[in-house]
Amino acid sequence: MTTGIIILAAGESTRLGYPKQIAKYKDKTLLQLAIDAANGCKADKRVVVLGANRDEIKKTFSGASIPNIPNPHFEKGMSTSIKIGLEYMLRFDQPDQVIIMLCDQPFVDAKLLNKLIAAQEKEGKGIVACAYSKTVGVPILFGKAYFKELMELTGDEGAKQIALAHEEDLATIAFPKGKVDIDTEEDLKELNG
Repeated sequence: MTTGIIILAAGESTRLGYPKQIAKYKDKTLLQLAIDAANGCKADKRVVVLGANRDEIKKTFSGASIPNIPNPHFEKGMSTSIKIGLEYMLRFDQPDQVIIMLCDQPFVDAKLLNKLIAAQEKEGKGIVACAYSKTVGVPILFGKAYFKELMELTGDEGAKQIALAHEEDLATIAFPKGKVDIDTEEDLKELNG
């Protein structure tokens, strides 16, 4: 099974007031932490989807470290980034499954991404999600059978609703720190506390 990783990093960070992708945690940008996790795990291919503040964000990481593609429609919601990332993967890499991850979850690391891949191998389920705060969420792995549904998402719909609609084909791994994401300056201060 080949695995692709799509890092969604196209948002405008309106609540933070500047691009959260370049906010720092432990001397690295949030986006660099996500790239390091993706590059350090057992996935075969990776891509970062950029949108708002693209030029500014691109200066903060080595272009050679991971392919990055623009989402010209980022203001139409997260679904557009999922689609653009998946289209890219399908055009060039034809993975059997993809992991969708965000750039604002500082505790996602290569070990966690490897757990998603291992859980899929062990359980044989088409979807493997992280479980936290009494729900499921990203990072989340989808097998090929769900690519069509991912391509049909609209607006700000994320992939979670697909997972919840197919609970019979869903495995989860515990990730309590998954609830930590960065949306505001307070979130960042608390994290760096």
